[in-house]
Amino acid sequence: MNFDLTDEQKAIRTLAREFAQGEVRPRAEEMDREERFPYELVEKMAALGFMGLPFPEEYGGAGADTVSYALAVMEIARADASTAITLAAHVSLGATPFFLFGTEAQKQKYLVPLARGEMLWGFGLTEPNAGSDAGNVQTKAELRDGQWVINGTKAFITNSGTDISGGTTITAVTGRRADGSREISNIIVPQETPGFTRSRKYRKMGWRASDTRELSFVDATVQEGNLLGRRGEGYRQFLETLDGGRISVAALSIGLAMGAYDEALAYSKERQAFGKPISKFQAISFKLVDMLTQIEHAKLMMLRAAWEKDQGRDYVRAASFAKLFAGELSHRVVNEALQIHGGYGFMDEYPISRMYRDQKINEIGEGTNEVQRVVLARLMGL
Repeated sequence: MNFDLTDEQKAIRTLAREFAQGEVRPRAEEMDREERFPYELVEKMAALGFMGLPFPEEYGGAGADTVSYALAVMEIARADASTAITLAAHVSLGATPFFLFGTEAQKQKYLVPLARGEMLWGFGLTEPNAGSDAGNVQTKAELRDGQWVINGTKAFITNSGTDISGGTTITAVTGRRADGSREISNIIVPQETPGFTRSRKYRKMGWRASDTRELSFVDATVQEGNLLGRRGEGYRQFLETLDGGRISVAALSIGLAMGAYDEALAYSKERQAFGKPISKFQAISFKLVDMLTQIEHAKLMMLRAAWEKDQGRDYVRAASFAKLFAGELSHRVVNEALQIHGGYGFMDEYPISRMYRDQKINEIGEGTNEVQRVVLARLMGL
């Protein structure tokens, strides 16, 4: 086994780290406090090629692999989870379905500007009554005279309402199969579509600088050609999309844990108690050792999943393991990092407060911890 990164992977990691520490980290607290979307950072990520990292150059991407993309998300999350999820949702959920399932014309029209970072795109799967039960889609799309007429509601959709959002790809029931089961398809809905409206941003506990909204469709009408992939294959398509997305969420969780560890380590070296830095006390040093041990473990799991995807192997099991472990890891590490801060950790004066709020969603988004265990139990034949 070779655990060495390639020169290109190291270069992308270094570029992402320098960008995150130099551009993202200084803005993170203010963006969170003001709940301000990081337009200037998105523009800079586009200029650096991050918004299209894993896509071929012919479609406006950087031609990098999944490992490189995961490393970039991890380093950016180390500075700010809101900026990292903006990138991860854009690439894994917004642009990837066009790359996997789009026609050549759809790739040229949508994927190219998305990979260049010229606009953002949403992925409308979740509904008020269709979260973990993702197949319980209630949004309907009826084909009338060569047009899809859409009615329904989507919830918790990232990157769907910014000034640079180009639209959202949604799942909708498009009919019934011979056995009576619902036929689910994916439909491209541009931002300016009549009948397509976006609510005000949610007020969130964490990821407060990212854009998350509820979407409504009241007789929203798009052309028949806005079907993404084959009719009736939407369920399979979004499952495949989520499989890849779990790698990026694992990377985000690990990056957040790394950032919390950084803060705890620095604080423990500065904070004095009983005449010496608290890092010198075994109770604190053992916490730091355990935190870093778990982070290193999670990184290996995440990178293995990314590598298997790059090798064209079945990576679903590895991605679910990585997402589950990394999500729970981020909870443990951030909690211990706050504990090391003591009373100051409870104050917004220190970044660990923001990180504590940000980490919880890592155990919910892209499949809850419980759903990951269901997926893995099935893969294990249980």
